[in-house]
Amino acid sequence: MLMPKRVKYRKQQRGRRTGMAKGNVEIEIGDFGLQAVEPAWVTARQIEAVRRVIVREMKRRGKMWIRIFPDKPITAKPAETRMGSGKGSVDHWVAVVKPGRVMFEVSGVPADIAKVALSQAAYKLPMKTQVIGKQE
Repeated sequence: MLMPKRVKYRKQQRGRRTGMAKGNVEIEIGDFGLQAVEPAWVTARQIEAVRRVIVREMKRRGKMWIRIFPDKPITAKPAETRMGSGKGSVDHWVAVVKPGRVMFEVSGVPADIAKVALSQAAYKLPMKTQVIGKQE
């Protein structure tokens, strides 16, 4: 699964998910993309699940790009632990996705196959998305 090789600080604060995405809001590499419509944290497991769905739907033809990376550590305390005694250890990693962000791109396959693959992949994500095409 995806995670950073090393980070400057082991634990982060949760932050906010308000506002629109500042960058990566247009398709730059492929022909079709999956764009976020609402904000969410996308875990490394969800990214891997989406990758597998897209590869399977395209029958390993064409090419796929993942435009998000899980670089935010999420901590969790063990079950049945008393309050206090500091912050929990890192449990998993997430990518912070804001509305407008293009998360996945595909090319090299017909339009109908690309749209089916991306719409199937959207079921694996925790937010509403839309399939978009390249702006000519």
